[in-house]
Amino acid sequence: MASYKGAYSNEQSLNFAIPIIIILFLGIIYIMTQRADSGFVSFILIGAAALTMFYWARVLKKMTKDQKPTYTQAREQETKNWVYDLIKGEKEFVFVAEVPGPEDKIAVRLIDGILYIRGTSSFSKEVPIDGANEMQIFDFKYRNGVLTLRIK
Repeated sequence: MASYKGAYSNEQSLNFAIPIIIILFLGIIYIMTQRADSGFVSFILIGAAALTMFYWARVLKKMTKDQKPTYTQAREQETKNWVYDLIKGEKEFVFVAEVPGPEDKIAVRLIDGILYIRGTSSFSKEVPIDGANEMQIFDFKYRNGVLTLRIK
């Protein structure tokens, strides 16, 4: 039985990458100030580099804000209906569904209130969960083809 704790989102990835990029750009700006004479042209170049850094940090944040995971590409509708249970509690949800595939092939993400589930290569579903925008997957269990998630 596997256990998965935490949540994943593109924003979390960027919250890790953007500070690293900013530190690199600040290092470049620092090197430019050390090498530059105290002339007006070097001051303009350093300012342009700083403005470019802030511009690209904002562009990267905007790019991933509306981006969905790539594994939910459009496919043909399956002939069989997929059934799941969503049990709503006061402060948590319990999601139970049959998902085909071995445990190591199951991928689950909760991004902006939409639960993305991927099983084997041909199985992929999106389940909107009302009121789960600020929630995370708290517990992940997969046994005998049945996926059970606790969302808090």
